[in-house]
Amino acid sequence: MSDSMKSEHKATQVAEWMLEELKRHGKLYQDTLVFEIVEKFGSQFTHENKNGNLALRKEVLAAFGKLTKDSVVWNQAGRFWWKHMPSDRLGWKHD
Repeated sequence: MSDSMKSEHKATQVAEWMLEELKRHGKLYQDTLVFEIVEKFGSQFTHENKNGNLALRKEVLAAFGKLTKDSVVWNQAGRFWWKHMPSDRLGWKHD
């Protein structure tokens, strides 16, 4: 298995864990989630963004997006995900 395939596989594992956490808690706050991911999976799944904050890598976000396409919404202002409600717009985008 190539390194990129291993990385993608692990990103999927992180995304699956995120989905389970979302089911347990109802919301996922990125500001706390990134530190839990570093502790549980390692720092290779996070990076420092342009604002100097720890953020999720694109591979993890893409894997999470595939798992939750129409079932999870991203709240940009609050920097969290939650389960889709009928009043929400479908899909989510993480900038």
